[in-house]
Amino acid sequence: MRSARPIGLILSAAAVVLWAFGVTVLQPLTEPIGPWSENLPGNNAYWARDLRFLAIMAVSVGLVLAGRGQLRWSRTAVLLGGCWVAADVAIDRSDPTGVEATVLLALGGCAVLGVLTAFLLWRERGTPPATERKALTGAACVAGVLTLAAAGIESPTDREPELNQGALATAALLVVLAVAAALAAAPERSRARVGLAAGLAVAALLGVGLVRAAAPGTRLLPEMALGAVLLTGVTLLAWNWPGGQPIWWHHTLAALAALVGPFAFLLATAIPMMIMLPIGATFTALAGNSPINAADSDVLVSLCGLLSGLGMALLLAWPTADAAGTSAARR
Repeated sequence: MRSARPIGLILSAAAVVLWAFGVTVLQPLTEPIGPWSENLPGNNAYWARDLRFLAIMAVSVGLVLAGRGQLRWSRTAVLLGGCWVAADVAIDRSDPTGVEATVLLALGGCAVLGVLTAFLLWRERGTPPATERKALTGAACVAGVLTLAAAGIESPTDREPELNQGALATAALLVVLAVAAALAAAPERSRARVGLAAGLAVAALLGVGLVRAAAPGTRLLPEMALGAVLLTGVTLLAWNWPGGQPIWWHHTLAALAALVGPFAFLLATAIPMMIMLPIGATFTALAGNSPINAADSDVLVSLCGLLSGLGMALLLAWPTADAAGTSAARR
């Protein structure tokens, strides 16, 4: 897909703006006032942190899309994401607020993205752009599962209008990234695939709205349906169509995996974090925020979503690894 580079960079820049808004506007809403033990926050109290981390992951996915999945771009995207999370913790500790801080962080983040993109373009000068379909399909799977994490995120009170707004914006951006990456991974750009991509994006965006409209505690079934539709659509876009038609029983198996896989992976990652690996509590302490009440758990939903997305990528990205499909995707 020739437009993969500008689309990926535009979506990455949009994710930078979401991240800056999360730091200066959403994060202060989640920090309790006072050091007293009875005011210690509960489960999912730092939902703004998860939305910011999801935005950072969206920046990285957009960079993978811009690089058409090439190894140099993908490695840089992973490194950028890790460094950005570290910078986020340091910035969170300083508690920036206000419009001026939002604009400065957004401009600074976009500047970093621009410099890095210019460097990568300089490194690949004179080299014909190639499309690594497996990497792009994996990125689409990661974005798809991160969509579920963003759409289903909750707070202890579930009364914050800003939570709904932030979750909807972040999930919508991840939907577009997932669909764009899957279309870029396709062996050819046909009318049927473009129409399917448009329909999938609309259906997934409506699904995100339905998940957020459901009452907290009743979102599991809508989330499962959203995941099944989005990830199955990713396989329909990205996998080969021998003879011009999908192999439907392959996609039926993919749909079953998409229905249960993300939540199986989410449980497999969240439970160890709650019991053995206090990663969320470590990030909370590093950012200088109040610890979660001992009766509750400080779980990084965004990290669980990332690990689950990588698990789904292992399941669903391999059919695009064939040499014939990869060579056909070079354009």
